[in-house]
Amino acid sequence: MLGVIGKAPSAELSTEPDGSFLLKWIGSRGRTQGSISLCAQLIGSKVPTATVDSSSGKLSGGQIKSLQRLDPNLDEFWDSRLTATAGCSFFHGTAWARVLQETYGYQPCYFVSFAGERLDALLPVMEVDSWLTGRRGVSLPFTDWCDPLAGDLPGFHDLLNEAIGYGRDRGWKYLELRGGRHYLANALPSQRFHGHEISLAGDVRQLFAALASPVRRAIRKAEKQGVELEILQDAGGIRRFYALQCLTRRKHGLPPQPFKFFQNLQQLILAEGRGIIILARLGAKTIAGSVFLHSGQEAVYKFGASDEAALSLRGNDLVMWEGIKYYASRGFRTLHLGRTSVGQDGLRRFKLGWGARGHSIDYFKYDLRKGAFVADRDKTRGWYNAIFAAMPLSLSRSIGALLYPHIA
Repeated sequence: MLGVIGKAPSAELSTEPDGSFLLKWIGSRGRTQGSISLCAQLIGSKVPTATVDSSSGKLSGGQIKSLQRLDPNLDEFWDSRLTATAGCSFFHGTAWARVLQETYGYQPCYFVSFAGERLDALLPVMEVDSWLTGRRGVSLPFTDWCDPLAGDLPGFHDLLNEAIGYGRDRGWKYLELRGGRHYLANALPSQRFHGHEISLAGDVRQLFAALASPVRRAIRKAEKQGVELEILQDAGGIRRFYALQCLTRRKHGLPPQPFKFFQNLQQLILAEGRGIIILARLGAKTIAGSVFLHSGQEAVYKFGASDEAALSLRGNDLVMWEGIKYYASRGFRTLHLGRTSVGQDGLRRFKLGWGARGHSIDYFKYDLRKGAFVADRDKTRGWYNAIFAAMPLSLSRSIGALLYPHIA
């Protein structure tokens, strides 16, 4: 049976009076959770190896390998564990988990495998429990991509099977993975998106030369027109960005996210030095802005918004260029530009114009009732776009605050 923990278990090996060895594994509160006696058949001076398979531990070569379900916010070592784990991103960390939990009330169910104290594999999941849209597991809500992490295919499938089993016990409709193509090569993707990332290698001159000529012209135009930039992390900056975000969401026929989400983003991420807001203004008027998040040597362009009436000033281009320079000058290697829906050709051209490399982002939806991966559709497009595009912002904001917890 999996248990919610705050710290990975430790192991103790001691010698018994009869010459055998007693192995104990110790839980997060210092209590002995299990033990096994190992025969003292020594070869030379080596301690014999053993293998113990269970949900509480697996010993191989002297290391406990345990499969567990945890809340990363209760593990004080979580983020430091991630730094030693290949493939981790900003979205695997505690800051993003806290924003989702505190904004929408989602419950973290992170399925993990530890080899001793080392994080060996990870499938991060949030349980979304909605009276409107049902109960399900999502890895992770409102996240462009969040790949599972595992050193090998069996390690991933161990976690996937645990998540499916837990989901059945909890009555989930489905489990959605936003990433994981490497482990699910033969599975049917539920949706496919375009992903883009910019290499930040090189100096400013080299980075500028890598831009498409229309992008370089747009940057120069914004500078000549007197557009100025601010780099912020405070509450005032997030309020100014949110005003633009509401306008942009209405342009696309979608309700804006609750302001509480951006407040938590500012307090739990930006104020802690894990991201920035870049705003463009002409005089006192804010005309464009973006929110960037970062972890390790990778940054993410998470949100972008602008005043449509001021698009000709090309403030959005100047903001993106400032973001590239900011992260390149601080030694970051990559800037991820998030996901782009298939069919959003204009947005894709915009991202490719920054010298970005394109790739596919596949989502996978496992229907627990059918016991199979199923197809889905991109729900950002539908009959409701025209309604939200014509709706007063105050009403759209109110509806967004009500709907977003249900539509992860």
